[in-house]
Amino acid sequence: MSDSNGHAYASGLARRGICFLVLLAAAGCTAETGVEPADLLLVNGRVYTFAWDDPALDGTPAANAPFDADGWHPDAEAVAVRNHEIVFVGSDREAQAYRGGETEVIDLAGSTVLPGFVDSHTHIANLGANLERVDLVDVASEAEMVRRVAARAAEVEPGEWIVGWGWDEGAWADRYPDNRLLSERVPDNPVILRGLHGFAVLGNRKAFELAGITADTEAPVGGEIRFDPHGEPTGILVNNATDLLDDALPEVTQARLEARVLAALEAMAASGYVAVHEAGADAALMLAFENLEREGRLPIKVYAMLSHSDEGLLREWLDRGPDTDPEGMLTTRCVKAFYDGALGSRGAKLLEEYSDMPGHTGVGGEEYGFDARGMAEMMAAGFQLATHAIGDAANRGTLDFIESVYREHPDARNNRHRIEHAQVVHPDDFERFAELDIIASMQPPHAVEDKTWAEDRLGPERVKGAYAWRTLRREGVHLIFNSDLPGSDHDIFYGLHAAITRRDKDIQPPGGWYPEQRMTAEEAVRGYSVWAAYSAFVEDRTGVLEPGRWADITVIDIDPLVVGSTNPEELFDGSVELTIVGGEVVYRRESR
Repeated sequence: MSDSNGHAYASGLARRGICFLVLLAAAGCTAETGVEPADLLLVNGRVYTFAWDDPALDGTPAANAPFDADGWHPDAEAVAVRNHEIVFVGSDREAQAYRGGETEVIDLAGSTVLPGFVDSHTHIANLGANLERVDLVDVASEAEMVRRVAARAAEVEPGEWIVGWGWDEGAWADRYPDNRLLSERVPDNPVILRGLHGFAVLGNRKAFELAGITADTEAPVGGEIRFDPHGEPTGILVNNATDLLDDALPEVTQARLEARVLAALEAMAASGYVAVHEAGADAALMLAFENLEREGRLPIKVYAMLSHSDEGLLREWLDRGPDTDPEGMLTTRCVKAFYDGALGSRGAKLLEEYSDMPGHTGVGGEEYGFDARGMAEMMAAGFQLATHAIGDAANRGTLDFIESVYREHPDARNNRHRIEHAQVVHPDDFERFAELDIIASMQPPHAVEDKTWAEDRLGPERVKGAYAWRTLRREGVHLIFNSDLPGSDHDIFYGLHAAITRRDKDIQPPGGWYPEQRMTAEEAVRGYSVWAAYSAFVEDRTGVLEPGRWADITVIDIDPLVVGSTNPEELFDGSVELTIVGGEVVYRRESR
């Protein structure tokens, strides 16, 4: 950009109280006398610092935002990084003071620089495993699903387990297949086919035999074994019963688990993410994270939520206490619990019966395995609680539980507790999220993927309280956005598009699904960056591009604020150029 635009940038920075020449002078040097060279210098970019105030609750940009009648404008052109931190943000002209003989200078050629994206609800080991599994995402029929599995069976030894993943258990809930065709086509290999969101599985007869699942097997609490008219298992397990097949799988070695984790984290770096929040790590996965961190092999930062079902791991961390030092690549100060199942498989706990299944309200709370006493103990010890709650009864039950813990342990209110999904909320409960300081951790892709059947489950009135991002924002609730990978595509451009438009990848429906709940482009970006930093207690270290902050940066080839506000469908044309974590370039597009 020309120097004539530099004055506009400087004016915008000064308007927000940022004066970099003053900072340089305070450090004992000026641009005229020279400053210590940067390790990395990004120039000729469209830099959005996000150092301005949050938008109003209706999405209107703040008065000090780089926004005017003509729309969004970047508030800087260059970023300098030294010793893992940002040391300068401003114009290209001023940035030249940080250029030294050893400085890596990257000409961004007009690409957009943003605070690093964070996927704040992931299942990294599953993503890594899925790279090895039979891909069933978007499979349209049972016949096609079985064809793909049979093709894999032809490549492996008889007796070797075959795992597939990705058929949509919500869309198929009224037409779940049985395992007759799968067992006929693949008789010699045990097969387990997981649903897209993990709340239903299909296994062939060989797998059921090895798992010991028979007509006499009782489903665990919060689960269901589907039986045919003759009382024999059909091959379908729902909600907590999925563990019956999962537990029969051969144990994964620690080395293979670490390889999967590393492959998944590298894939996330290539997708523009500087950090992930792992939603439920057991002892083996925690050991993998810890080993990779100790060996310096974590490519991006990991915020780990301990799995509530691993009692030994929770006892260990109760003795240790939460990890409140954010400086490492791995931070552990959260526990993930489940209050109910999924809406698609009708496992979510509702206050009233399902609209498409009279008499059924789902299962939740203690029935579903929620350990109130254990979770209260973790909260009292200073841990953040992240609770999976889908149905309106589950969300109310979680809010009631958290409120009860606050009465006994007032300091627990400071732990920034989260409700994961917050998918269906009763009108009386929205304001309680704000009153109890609860973060709503939500997935924009879920809304546009579930829209084909969600209203069938809930009816036309109750669905208005589902996936209700704007309603929560208007109540002043902290929102964060994420993918719940691998249950949904973690592509950041897809996530932003879904949040801004309430439309799917086919740009449907044209006006958006319940469009009154849409986010603005700025809110969508904040949900994956600035606000995600708050949910991990690091809002003073990252999430904003300012001197003194970690150099966690994502560079993309489109401007999501401009494009997202004017032609959001063009977001799908975007690509990640660079992912920078702590000043280190962990992903660089090959053509750059």
